[in-house]
Amino acid sequence: MKEKIKHNKGSVCNIKYHIVWIPRRRRKVLVGKLADRLEELLRQKANEIMVDIQKLAIQPDHVHLFVSAPPSLSISQIVFRLKGYTARVLRQEFDNLKKMPSMWTTSYYVGTIGHISQETVEKYIAAQSKRA
Repeated sequence: MKEKIKHNKGSVCNIKYHIVWIPRRRRKVLVGKLADRLEELLRQKANEIMVDIQKLAIQPDHVHLFVSAPPSLSISQIVFRLKGYTARVLRQEFDNLKKMPSMWTTSYYVGTIGHISQETVEKYIAAQSKRA
């Protein structure tokens, strides 16, 4: 698979994140039409904020996202925008979600993903410092 490298004014980057978050009290509400609508909303908002969704998996009690993002957006901004937007719209459209104190928990998991290993980067940086 060929890497998609983003070119912006003044930068070239390949930033990827694995993000996971859960509904409040890990309720199994992400099913059926609600899951379909959630996927639609996530893709819509991600496109709006210039985040590319590489993979998306919606389980009944959690969401997995693998995204490529520009360096101008911090991971906390990405998650805040995706969770905030989807919570607002879903709670307006699905009455059963109004009974929950909030749609999502405030926490999330994020892991960075790279196409080279940490060891490779460390060796490269060490080699650079040896140059005169």
